[in-house]
Amino acid sequence: MLHLFEYEFFRNAVWAALLASVTCGITGSYIVAKRMVFISGGITHASFGGIGIAYFLGFNPVAGAAVFSILSALGIEYVSGKTNVREDSAIGILWSLGMALGIIFVFMTPGYAPNLMSYLFGSILTVGKTDLLLMLGLSAVIVGFFARFYHTILFISFDEEYARAHRIAVGLFKYILISLVALTIVMNIRIVGIILVISFLTIPQSTANLFTKNLRMMMIYSIIIGITGSLTGIYISYYLDIPSGATIIFAFVVLFGLAKIIQVLRTRMLIRRQVNQLSNQ
Repeated sequence: MLHLFEYEFFRNAVWAALLASVTCGITGSYIVAKRMVFISGGITHASFGGIGIAYFLGFNPVAGAAVFSILSALGIEYVSGKTNVREDSAIGILWSLGMALGIIFVFMTPGYAPNLMSYLFGSILTVGKTDLLLMLGLSAVIVGFFARFYHTILFISFDEEYARAHRIAVGLFKYILISLVALTIVMNIRIVGIILVISFLTIPQSTANLFTKNLRMMMIYSIIIGITGSLTGIYISYYLDIPSGATIIFAFVVLFGLAKIIQVLRTRMLIRRQVNQLSNQ
């Protein structure tokens, strides 16, 4: 197993998995705590519009996806907060618009149509040094921001009214946080793809939430679960020669299933212990 680290592409994949676990573990915990899973799904699929436009104009697809995702995220936040349009309706509109624009501009791109499989389903084994540097920079920004404003983010996540009562700029923080979520989605498209990136933002966090309700601990557990699942998925996908993104998500689901079994068994043991204590009295 260790001989795989002799290959640069495999070392890059491992580093990508570690950085993806950090970014998704932190921002994903905010998403789960705030119950914004559907919003992140809308941003994810809207980013395809940026990829298509970037291909048509000859720009870097990741840069196009980043710009389009951030604009979509800010648009969803603004429309749902400042207008009478329902949040789920705004998400559905932008979700559909992004996918439609992506397909149209890819079709209009001169020459051969680009291969979008790596963007739709991910290919962690093709991650390069530039991708790693971008992910490292984003990881540093996210860790620094959440560490500096943890208590503010905690208040916004669970009680916005309390935060407003303490004169916290809730609107500004929500815009910043949704932008960080959008950037996290874009940077991890190369890992698991547009179709599956939402799973990286929710499954490890949901698994962690089985054992803790503390936001800080949820972030830490999510990072650990993300690293475990992604490394397991990388090894399995390499040896079986199957898509890495889908294998990583499958590993996450297996870990969630195991965690759920452990939680149920632990609950039964606690109930049995309490029953025994009452019977002995």
